[in-house]
Amino acid sequence: MIESALSVDTGDITMETFVDGVGPDVLLVHGFPHTKLLWSHVADRLIQRRRVIAPDLRGTGGSTRAADGYDADSLSTDLGLLLDRLGSTSTDIVAIDAGVPPAFLLALREPDRVRRLVLMESTLGVLPGAEDFFRAGPPWWFGFHQVPGLAEVVLEGHEDDYLDFFYRTGTFDGSGIEAEVRDASVASYSGRESLRCAFEIYRAMPQTAAQIADAVAGGRLRVPTLAIGAQPVGDALHRQLTPIADDLRGALVPKCGHIIPLDQPDALVTLLDQFLD
Repeated sequence: MIESALSVDTGDITMETFVDGVGPDVLLVHGFPHTKLLWSHVADRLIQRRRVIAPDLRGTGGSTRAADGYDADSLSTDLGLLLDRLGSTSTDIVAIDAGVPPAFLLALREPDRVRRLVLMESTLGVLPGAEDFFRAGPPWWFGFHQVPGLAEVVLEGHEDDYLDFFYRTGTFDGSGIEAEVRDASVASYSGRESLRCAFEIYRAMPQTAAQIADAVAGGRLRVPTLAIGAQPVGDALHRQLTPIADDLRGALVPKCGHIIPLDQPDALVTLLDQFLD
């Protein structure tokens, strides 16, 4: 369990960040509705041979509830500044869900500082390849979260019931995640302002999609990359990356829900060991 953390001032915001271990750096980037605690079981194994850096993204966990800056470009800048403050000039990056777009942009734009990139259970804007995943339209909560000022008002006071939907459906057997991580995550997303920050990532999706399209138009992903899928995203991300990546591998985790680091941490660590070493 990730318990201790540093408060790192990046100049614009403060990011609460777990830092532990000795060796090559690995940056772990969570998504929604998670915090750095998503990586608890993965970090425990990685710190034996790496320096693990696991921040709470802008607006989540112990990090600043900022008024804006939830597009992928801004979140990517946050990650770069965090690495600067921690003296990291070369790192592997492992990202999932809403953490994938900013991690992707950082690796594409700064290949000299990113050794290897692992992206999981997400899609990248409107890049070709994810048509099958979106055949029936985007997930219903995308639209709900994107309406300015609505979801946080509706859900305030009912955060646990709402977030449990994601924790249950994010596991293969529908049992949800362990109580300690679940309770801490719900607490992090509780209250109107915390909810607003979470939903701002969805409200920034059109801007993020444009940023990804522009970045891809201007260059290729040169960093060795592993795309990992489970249920429900599967190989959609791998298909999106195939035309634009110089060195791409793919993997599917069997009998695993969306929340791979908590649902199948052993399988994930095995894949990371094989790819990052």
